[in-house]
Amino acid sequence: MTAERHVGGECTVGVDIGTTSVKAVAVDARGAVVARARVPHAVGTPAVDRLEHDAARAWRRGPRRALAEVSGQLEGPPAGVVVTAMVPSITAVDRRGVPRLPGLLYGDERAASGSGGDDPDARRAEYNGEREEGARMVAWAARERPDAAGYWPSQAVATHALCGIGAIDSTAAVIFGSLVPAGRWDRDALAALGVDRSRVPRIVPLGSPAGTVPGSPTVVGGGSIDAFCEQIVAGAGQPGDVLVIFGATLIVWVVSDRWTEVPGITIFPSMTPGCCMIGGPSNAGGLFVDWVRTLVGAPDPRRARRGATPPPAPDGRPGSPTDVPVWLPYLRGERTPFYDPHLRASLHGLDITHGPDAVVRAAHEASGFVVRRIIERSGVEARRIVATGGGSRSAAWMEAVADTTGLPVETVGVPEGAALGAAFLARMAAGLETDLGAAASWASRGRSYAPDPAWAAGASARYRTFEEVGPAG
Repeated sequence: MTAERHVGGECTVGVDIGTTSVKAVAVDARGAVVARARVPHAVGTPAVDRLEHDAARAWRRGPRRALAEVSGQLEGPPAGVVVTAMVPSITAVDRRGVPRLPGLLYGDERAASGSGGDDPDARRAEYNGEREEGARMVAWAARERPDAAGYWPSQAVATHALCGIGAIDSTAAVIFGSLVPAGRWDRDALAALGVDRSRVPRIVPLGSPAGTVPGSPTVVGGGSIDAFCEQIVAGAGQPGDVLVIFGATLIVWVVSDRWTEVPGITIFPSMTPGCCMIGGPSNAGGLFVDWVRTLVGAPDPRRARRGATPPPAPDGRPGSPTDVPVWLPYLRGERTPFYDPHLRASLHGLDITHGPDAVVRAAHEASGFVVRRIIERSGVEARRIVATGGGSRSAAWMEAVADTTGLPVETVGVPEGAALGAAFLARMAAGLETDLGAAASWASRGRSYAPDPAWAAGASARYRTFEEVGPAG
């Protein structure tokens, strides 16, 4: 018996360039995933304040391979494809669209002005909404390779690899700040950097075509932003919902029906009329958690707390809900709400009775503490967490987040949420959809996790320690 092959023309593909891999899904008209692919790549950390990709591998060859793998599982070419990715990023490319510099990622010091110094408010202004990191990335690439044919983010490198046109959509263009003040490139601002418009990506409207795959009817849309794509298909749009993306970066968005400005917290309109999203990115995601797991040689990172039997001990310390150390998860600084690249990680309360499980549990709790901190600062009365991203498949991690926040955690049915949302944008680019709001019908639910009262009590005490020993502000 052969596996069912779906008609390519009835499906679209979303490709997500993540920090450690490229994920792709082929999706039918109902939002059901019919094919998947994952192409791993390395993330480089040549110094504590640098983060980069081999852009030729991760941004060019990876998306090509991922699209080929999912397309090969279909009967005929897909109707459309959209690439999405983390932001900001940049590289310099030659006339063939091949990267000639490392691919700089978010938070790399080579794109930091350093003007913030030791002043917390100045640091927030630099690294938060006014930080202009995308624009500074262009300036860095232009200085490094003034003879380059183009200065492109990961999305544009990928779309060029697929259709010969380096293009981003109107959402991704926002990351370039003052270089794109009204949805289009500012000639004068570019000229100040020694760059003309022929060397930056084409900007196309959200969900619009940029080109086609050569020799194929497959439409290629402009490259988009991963967090935006996650949002449109997560089904977390009501006040009190908290969308948490558990990727290499932890991203928290609290849905509110009140526009509240909070220092260090980003706010922007929600897809739900009358609502907004409050939150931002944190470094307490998979990059940190996976580092801890590797550091301690955790034998089974997916082991759930309720399925684990603590070792016998007269004092009940090892494996008990009250006996877990506390991590400050700042391996390479922190973004929301501190925007301080100089913060560093530390482990508090560790003793000789603790083993790898306790240290990994502490890392999971640290993510939960960051989520709790952002919720509390938002001022919103949260009612549930909707979890997406690769980390949402870890039962141990989701249980820890439920315990530390005191909220139920509902995981999405498709953890590749960014790729799923990109596949919906591909339907729009191919002319199969016209209403972005219809993406909400693709939301589905996976496993749910409720707080365990015994573990939640211990976690609340540890949260107080987390706040006391952590940075002020």
